[in-house]
Amino acid sequence: MTFLFILLGLMVLIAFLVIGIYNRLVALRQTCNQAWSDIEVQLKQRQDLVPQLVNTVKGYAKHEKSTLNEVIQARNAAASAGGVQGQAQAEGMLGAALGKLFALAEAYPDLKANTNFLQLQDELSDVEDKIAAARRFYNNAVQEYNTGREQFPANLLAGAFNFVEREFFEAIEGREALEMPVEVSFD
Repeated sequence: MTFLFILLGLMVLIAFLVIGIYNRLVALRQTCNQAWSDIEVQLKQRQDLVPQLVNTVKGYAKHEKSTLNEVIQARNAAASAGGVQGQAQAEGMLGAALGKLFALAEAYPDLKANTNFLQLQDELSDVEDKIAAARRFYNNAVQEYNTGREQFPANLLAGAFNFVEREFFEAIEGREALEMPVEVSFD
């Protein structure tokens, strides 16, 4: 009879352990989902600013159609991108296209002095800062989730309950920039 109570107590203990591990993994996954939603909100704000910016530049730089089209195509690709890495790559392309657009603005003093252009540029800069902060929060949530699912004994249950590894949101242009050799010239 004592053996039966010990066995029953052990089964209850294991059940509570499994439930605790499962609930912790669910909470970590939900934190990742919420963090990703925050990134999507900021990316949407950025994508919504692009047409306004292009329309403002269009009035000053009519013969720069290829750059403006490149920005719009990159914006559309970013809006329709799927998955973490696809979104990161599309956003990297949009960032590069916007960089060309701002470089183009340097050639047009009237555009650089335009109040609407300056306001949009400031808004875009603010959104970029928010994207960076949201990306850091998301990557931290992913790191905690991936660590939690790989630690013992959670790793025994993670696969059975379909807790798959999450991808980090890495800025593609940042990685490429780090991999390029630095050129130093003392001419």
